[in-house]
Amino acid sequence: MDLIDLHVHTTASDGTMSPEQVVKLAKQIGLKAIAITDHDTTKGLKEAALAGDKYNIEVIPGCELSVEYPKGQMHIVGLFLPIKPKHLNSELEYLRNKRHSRNKDIIKKLNQAGVNISYEDVLDIVEPGASVGRPHIARVLVKKGVVKDIKEAFSRYIGPDGIAYVPKTKFTPQKAISILKKEGAIVILAHPFSLNLDFDELRQEIKNLKLMGLDGMEVYYSEHNPYQIQGYLKLCNEMDLLVSGGSDFHGTVKKDISLGTGKGNLKIPYILLDTMKKYRQNRGL
Repeated sequence: MDLIDLHVHTTASDGTMSPEQVVKLAKQIGLKAIAITDHDTTKGLKEAALAGDKYNIEVIPGCELSVEYPKGQMHIVGLFLPIKPKHLNSELEYLRNKRHSRNKDIIKKLNQAGVNISYEDVLDIVEPGASVGRPHIARVLVKKGVVKDIKEAFSRYIGPDGIAYVPKTKFTPQKAISILKKEGAIVILAHPFSLNLDFDELRQEIKNLKLMGLDGMEVYYSEHNPYQIQGYLKLCNEMDLLVSGGSDFHGTVKKDISLGTGKGNLKIPYILLDTMKKYRQNRGL
């Protein structure tokens, strides 16, 4: 069975492998296709596409957007983006500027708490042009010995319950979906378990999102258990939604999640990607 991974991060956001390195690894482990879906940026798409040609592996250009949600965390993935999506990039520039301000506010709070860290320390570990965020700050805190690992950095300092937490500026779900639709993307709800909803609440939320233009849902994911997968498949069948899947690979910052296989049991069949392509063709995309 040909396998794929439609949720992958690189150094263009908070991953630890460059787009080319990730594509090369995907080829080495036998994947037929991957999607590059960095957080709030498309900076790595050109490099990934060139690497796809170089290593003879299919690369789907994508992006993952964090959106406003009152209960848990909602992320929206756009797949089949243009390599240079002008409208999306213009909107993302606004988010990046807000993110830089947020990062500086987090650093200020850390300094006030007696933690010796500068924004230059953070920028030193980031690829030029990459989307800078809390995971990079967490890596610096580990590097400086302030905390023992990324998890502690978030729990003690920069997570929602941490002493240096600063809220993030996000799009509304409707705006995120609208922006991606303008670029001709397929719009997928990522890791639905993170919404922290029961099954009936999730059904209603997905109905609302579908009215906004949602095309599918990430059913296969590193953190989903068999019961959740069965339930999400049922919802996709009920609502005529596309089924997607991905590992959420980040490299060494998530050591327990491997490309393609997640925590070891993930197997995402290529037929899901074939179905998406037919869906796009039927809609003239």
